[in-house]
Parts: sequence; C-alpha cells; structure tokens
Amino acid sequence: MANRSHSNAGHIGMNWLAKNGKPHSSEECLSPTPPERTFHSVLSTDCCDLLRQLPDESVQLIVCDPPYNINMASWDSHKKYGDWAATWLAESERVLSASGSIAIFGGLQYQDEAGSGDLLELVCHLRKHSSMRLVNLIVWHYANGMSAHRFFANRHEEIVWFAKSKQYWFDLDAVREPFDEATKAAYLKDKRLRPASVEKGKNPTNVWRISRLSANSLERVGHPTQKPAALVRRLVRALSYPGSLVLDFFAGSCITTRVAIEEGRHSISGDVDGKIFKYLDKQLALTTDVADLFNSAEIIRGTLSHKCFR
Repeated sequence: MANRSHSNAGHIGMNWLAKNGKPHSSEECLSPTPPERTFHSVLSTDCCDLLRQLPDESVQLIVCDPPYNINMASWDSHKKYGDWAATWLAESERVLSASGSIAIFGGLQYQDEAGSGDLLELVCHLRKHSSMRLVNLIVWHYANGMSAHRFFANRHEEIVWFAKSKQYWFDLDAVREPFDEATKAAYLKDKRLRPASVEKGKNPTNVWRISRLSANSLERVGHPTQKPAALVRRLVRALSYPGSLVLDFFAGSCITTRVAIEEGRHSISGDVDGKIFKYLDKQLALTTDVADLFNSAEIIRGTLSHKCFR
C-alpha cells in the first residue's frame, strides 16, 4: 500500500510551515511566556458542581482520571454511570477553549465490573454526542502488574485525547525524547533529515513506556489510584502552554496541581474526597523547588479563585 502521508494535505502543510519557520494557526494567538506567578484552586467538591461554576472556553487542558465504577471506594460507585458521565463530558466541552483538549484515563478491561463505566463507553458517547475530535488513543505501557491465567496479563492502560477543534494546541518539542549519541550522529549524516529536528529528538509516539508507581515509591501520597508525575507532566507539557489553565475535577492524589505548579500553568483541582487537602500537602513537599514554591505559586484551598483565569 502506498504511503498515504505523501499525499495528505495536512502533512504537506505542516511540513511547509516547519521548513519556513511559520507557526501553525493554533499557535498564532498564544503567548507561551511563563507567568511570574501562578494560581491554583484546590476544592473538595462534586465534579459537576465545579464545572458549572467555570466560564465558557476558560480551560486549556482537562486531565481526567474518572472513577472506573468498580467499587474501590465510596467515590467509585455510580448506579447511572452513563447519565452521570454524560453531564460532566458535556460541561467539559463547554469550558474548553478553542485550542483546548481533554485527556481521559481509563481501561477497556472493566466491562464486567463497570457496566457502562469503562473507557470504551465514554469514547462511544463522545463520538455520538460531541463535536470534539478524537486526536489520539495513547497506550500507557508498564512492565509491572498482576499475573493472569485465563487471559494475557494486562500491562497497559489507555488515555484518549479529544480536542475541542481543529485548532488544538500541541507542543511536540516540549515532549521530544533525545536520541542516544550514536543514533544522533548517524541521523546527522543523513542529508534527507533536518539537523535541527534531529537535535530536538524524536516523537515519543502514542505508546508511553512509563513505570507504574511501586508500593514504596517516594511519589506515593496515599491515594489508591495515583498516577505517576511523568505521565501527567507529558500531557501538561504537550497540550497546554505556560500561563494557561489546567483543570482536574477528579483530582485524587492532587498530582495535577503539583505538575501545574512546576510547569508554570494555573490550575483548578477538585475531588469529592475530603482527603484531597492531605494529598495536596504531601505533593507540595515533593515539588522540585520547595524553597521557591510560595514565591512562584499561590494556592487557594476550598474556594474557586478568579485569579486562576487568565
């Protein structure tokens, strides 16, 4: 089969922009200059109540790790999961900016326990009832996990990336992986490749090999479904820009707040679990530069602050 990318107008256009040093339309109106100070609201509240308080098109990125409806805790049980999810999905689309995205964590292996709570149901709902665009299905691959005897042992979870419009923000350079020296030297000799692109590194692809948090990981703050900082950081760096607003209404361990602080984004994090403030304190103790934390970021607990909106 012929390589369809050779005749793809989108690929041709992006290559022309790159060769001529011109920005994509999604970048033209954005200023990725890091702000001197960022603002972060952390609340213990229901996701739908929080979303209803947010203005239209005010959020650049939603990091969404919803309950899987497998009764892990009181917050992980919804009798009408589909109806409940439809509400926060519609509100998410409303609050996203034209260049914004939502990244939804989940799995396809929970259909027996979750009924309508697995990721496939959410994707099908969005394809039928939303104008947002499915950009990527990201596979989070990890080496450690439980064994199995009646099926192949699972070693991955999925993340679906939906964008509000064709003008979505995507910063590939912020998440490129460097080539090893031998590979880079070989590529620099290839006249077909642009040296500047080789120096930047490679596209990490949609398969992300990032380890799960072990039981004794220094990152652990006590939440049962905590995600690694490296996983959230890649989403924040690629799908938002400095000074933009990142929202996580299933905040759980509060890892999104910490990453937003470290990456110069504003953030709003909410969770029905009142332990969110305990997790927040533990996350703040893990920030890369605790000494400068309160000089660069203002954290507002229990209240939605207008300062988070740029």
